[in-house]
Amino acid sequence: MLLRRAEPVLAARAVSCRFGALVAVSEVSLDLFPGECHAVIGPNGAGKSTLLGILAGELAPDGGTVLLGGEDVSRLGPAARARRGLARTFQIAELCPEFSARRNVLLAVQARFDVPFHFLRRADRLGSLVAHADAALVAAGLMDRADVPAAMLSHGERRQLELAVALASRPRVLLLDEPAAGLGPSETEALANRLAALKGRIAMLLVEHDMDTVFRLADRISVLAEGRVIASGPPEAIRADRAVREAYLGEMVDA
Repeated sequence: MLLRRAEPVLAARAVSCRFGALVAVSEVSLDLFPGECHAVIGPNGAGKSTLLGILAGELAPDGGTVLLGGEDVSRLGPAARARRGLARTFQIAELCPEFSARRNVLLAVQARFDVPFHFLRRADRLGSLVAHADAALVAAGLMDRADVPAAMLSHGERRQLELAVALASRPRVLLLDEPAAGLGPSETEALANRLAALKGRIAMLLVEHDMDTVFRLADRISVLAEGRVIASGPPEAIRADRAVREAYLGEMVDA
């Protein structure tokens, strides 16, 4: 059983977000504890991506509070939250297609350690940064493709590269927005293995439609429907919850 500290590393407290008359997220509260994987699931339009945007600092909530390491970061943008240890992946990989996989990760390392561009020309400094980038590529399972331009990578490899870019910042919190989207069965299994290896080291908030991946990785699951949390608990409780089954899971968990 996962041991929790008193203080969550990331927390939402009654956060809400509206787009005109549409209430996308309504008074959502959740905790993410150090080392755990907390999955957020729900049907399309439930507010999952909006919630991630609020937690990452890309969207300002209309109400509520976001805490990172106990600090109120509700008014801080993505860069400030990244400097405090938060990283995010996206449904569509955001990469520099003409750069090699290693150089994409090096850009993230450079930003994380605030290294001026001209410092990259110094062999001693560059060597340490490359070693750091390569460690992230190894963790993402992409080291053998380090010198390949991102544009030449397969869809699955680009997802791996985005994970390596996120890991290069040495985050304590990793927000994962549908990392298995578009992957085949073998690629999804490989991704799940890599994320499983990170459990206990990095706190992960996982938004994912692949229920096999969710139930394999999650220590806790929160279910969104129409912008609200309708259930939250360990996987076995969520699997058995009648309201969750009616709202979302249906026959996917009947086997």
